[in-house]
Amino acid sequence: MVASEINTGKSYDRLDWQGGYLSQPNEYNYSVENIEGEIPPELEGTLFRNGPGLLDIGGVSIRHPFDGDGMVSAITFQGGRVHYQNRFVGTEGYLQEKAEGKAMYRGVFGTQKPGGWLSNIFDTKLKNIANTNIIYWGGKLLALWEAASPYRLNPATLETIGLDDLDGILDTNEAFSAHPRIDPDPLTLVNFALKPGLSTKINLYEIDPSGKLTRRHSHTVPGFSFIHDFAITPNYAIFFQNPVSFNPFPFLLGLRGAGECVQYQPGQPTKIILIGRDGSRDSMKILETPSGFVFHHANAFETPDGKIVIDSVCYENLPQVEPEIDYKDVDFDKLSPGQLWRFRVDLTASKVERELLEGRCCEFPTLNPEKVGRDYRYLYIGAAHDQTGNAPLQAVLKIDLETGSRQLHSFAPKGYISEPLFVPRAGSHDEDDGWVLLLVYDAKYHRSDVVILDAKNIEGKPVAIVHLDHHIPYGLHGSWTPQVFL
Repeated sequence: MVASEINTGKSYDRLDWQGGYLSQPNEYNYSVENIEGEIPPELEGTLFRNGPGLLDIGGVSIRHPFDGDGMVSAITFQGGRVHYQNRFVGTEGYLQEKAEGKAMYRGVFGTQKPGGWLSNIFDTKLKNIANTNIIYWGGKLLALWEAASPYRLNPATLETIGLDDLDGILDTNEAFSAHPRIDPDPLTLVNFALKPGLSTKINLYEIDPSGKLTRRHSHTVPGFSFIHDFAITPNYAIFFQNPVSFNPFPFLLGLRGAGECVQYQPGQPTKIILIGRDGSRDSMKILETPSGFVFHHANAFETPDGKIVIDSVCYENLPQVEPEIDYKDVDFDKLSPGQLWRFRVDLTASKVERELLEGRCCEFPTLNPEKVGRDYRYLYIGAAHDQTGNAPLQAVLKIDLETGSRQLHSFAPKGYISEPLFVPRAGSHDEDDGWVLLLVYDAKYHRSDVVILDAKNIEGKPVAIVHLDHHIPYGLHGSWTPQVFL
């Protein structure tokens, strides 16, 4: 819907937005018949999505959606037709709580076991909720949560096979981040694991398409770290160490979740950590930049003159998890929006310059996978409908980093989007030749749509809108594979 169709007030309604945070307890498996437009015949493969499917346990609301049990969706495109199925990741904790009908684990972001602090004191065991990302690599479909090992699923049925150590790459219960990066040349999965404390250990892994480990090394950085994502170039893995502190005592005493004990430190700088992918001992460098908080990076690349460019979504401060406030009652106007910033790192001069690329509220960037770690022109990102202020994501914004031009496709006032994903057209050499796929929650019908946009012209009419029979709660991340598993 275009801006002229929104008569007065905000582009969104809070009650509409809240509908996307209702649990989806059902598991489906069906061919979708309600489709507007036509599915491009050359668009064949599977869109996997992951996110919290249950926002309550035994009828009691969880404290934060990030504590919700992972529910994986598979949207398969083949021969112009679409098939949908979803299943909950059968983690040990999910199965236990389903059998008992109540919470039996504490959540990182504040969900507690029944019984108050006496039932939670000194209980530091967290449930692996496998709810953040899903990727098919090395012949395995892996549901990822950054604080534990991945769960392996059957890609055809989504049935849970069990915890997976990646054929011995991971130690027992070793973490594997939910934000792997795929280097296109040579094709390599690059990922990390974080072990925070008074100092933070970063483990780096590089895995080839067959699932074989090609490189692993570890580095330690001073101070506590809260790092969700990273970026890569051909020579570097890049992390932003956000300026935060962690007071564990409210967590240990059963009063708060671990995530509620993280405090933003606005007077401290953000540290940019660059680790050479070759693993050499002297390859790590740390530079500082003015304070800000980063969840997600868009991309990074090396310039011909030896500098490193990093494009990241930054916030003025950490959106604090407040124990007394229901996440569904958040006041968007009181929170700083995520904005796209560019950081230019000069290692020779030990200098960082930064520039605001996009002031509109935005999150969940995506780009052509062939440009990961390389200089690129086009970025697609979830965005607010309006140019200024903070608001739910209701639009997709295409940014031409060469000309500065913008294209916006908004689903306001009734549509609320999850992370967009760029799928390139096979055989094309144009960077923006392909499709942008995304899930849109339609508050009018309380259902979710799979929307296909022409990546060259996202302002235009959608190529197709696939109307599901139900809603999918707002998800976190997903991936595309050209393989079909029906």
